[in-house]
Amino acid sequence: MEESRTSLLEREAEYCEKCPGCKVDRLKQEQAGVPYKLLSFIWIVSLCTALQISSLFPFVYFMIRDFHIAKREEDVGFYAGFVGSSFMVGRALTSLFWGVVADRYGRKPVILIGTFSVVVFNTLFGLSTNFWMALSMRFFLGCFNSLLGTIRAYASEVCREEYRALALSVVSTSRGIGLIIGPAIGGFFAQPVEKYPNLFAESSIFGRFPYLLPCLIISVYAVGSLVACKWLPETLHKHAEKANERADLHDISEHSSNDSGQKDNMVELEEKQIHKSNLLKNWPLMSTIIVYCVFSLQEMAYSEIFSLWAVSDKKYGGLSFSSQDVGEVLAISGLGLLLFQLLLYPPVERRLGPLMVTRLSAVISIPLLSCFPYIAMLSGVVLHLVINCAAILRNTLSPQSQRGAANAISITAMSVFKAFGPAGGGALFSWAQERQVASFLPGDQIVFFALNVVQFIGLLLTFKPFLAEPYQRE
Repeated sequence: MEESRTSLLEREAEYCEKCPGCKVDRLKQEQAGVPYKLLSFIWIVSLCTALQISSLFPFVYFMIRDFHIAKREEDVGFYAGFVGSSFMVGRALTSLFWGVVADRYGRKPVILIGTFSVVVFNTLFGLSTNFWMALSMRFFLGCFNSLLGTIRAYASEVCREEYRALALSVVSTSRGIGLIIGPAIGGFFAQPVEKYPNLFAESSIFGRFPYLLPCLIISVYAVGSLVACKWLPETLHKHAEKANERADLHDISEHSSNDSGQKDNMVELEEKQIHKSNLLKNWPLMSTIIVYCVFSLQEMAYSEIFSLWAVSDKKYGGLSFSSQDVGEVLAISGLGLLLFQLLLYPPVERRLGPLMVTRLSAVISIPLLSCFPYIAMLSGVVLHLVINCAAILRNTLSPQSQRGAANAISITAMSVFKAFGPAGGGALFSWAQERQVASFLPGDQIVFFALNVVQFIGLLLTFKPFLAEPYQRE
């Protein structure tokens, strides 16, 4: 009996020549060092998925304005919010689906589809001639680009266990770089005929489509990422189902002769099934997801509102920035966030703990955001210096807990909350511009007040009884 069980384990552990997952496992055993080549390709592909998210913000206000769908200038932010949200709506609707596809057919096909979607839909977004085309292209881009969970799973599977933390940090770092390069591309290359008349003629395609160039640059990079995908090996074990079937048949045949062992196996199986079925009832997990989703809502609303506020006219309480000015601020603040994540956050988290860091960040952010409407009173070099410092500080105070488990539930919930952020923020911004002379929180003061309310709600949710500590299983 013991010999048969051992032989079963040996058969299950056999190397399957046709299984791509087995090939990767053998490669990990043979190569003891860090797989720098594979990690570099993962970094390239992950950056591709991040660029098209952040590149939109510097020019979306001008894009909506040029579509002439808003009857008044105050309504531009309302429509811009829906364009900003459409990507997250698409991602929220398809995250679960692409997770299932990745588990059934492989990680690499999902990565290829998502990267190719950037080439197609991001280019079409740059060619948009009306609001509805822009909205639909961003929506489809989100539908086919739900790679966050897949790319994290792939990064952890392609490395040995001791290097998995490094692999996940590569993904996070690439997304941080995307927060720097994406806004810079959107800010510096949108409306190239106006900014660089010596290089781009009014009669050129970039004169007809003033927002095509930044989208085209990202799409060209996506083509290079597709080429890099050629060297990404598949990590999914495609013989697992057969192995499980063999194991089930073997357990059934041994039921009469090994009743006690079978009971132990059944108890373990039942515990796993209960754990899966009760995932939504796992309050420590769900409360953590909800808290992070609330902060994600505030973060996305801030990103949308900041860009709209920065480019709006001074008479509406804005900064009268160009898309290039906004791109510079977002790129500099993204660089500050990246340096903070790499250099300062790890030792601070080790000393204080992630929960205390989140609470302190929320507490400091509230008075900081309250100062933003008064920054608009400044001008010249002082304005640029202060707004860059404020944006850097605000970004570093955003939640840094993106290293949590990238399961489909958390990604979907986060995408839903992030979808509400730009739409709600854009509508709130448009309403605020109409009440410049209100007696209570006039103009943009109501916008940043609303952001602080959401931040305060997130802060309250980090305390008991809402946020539950994970229980320890004996």
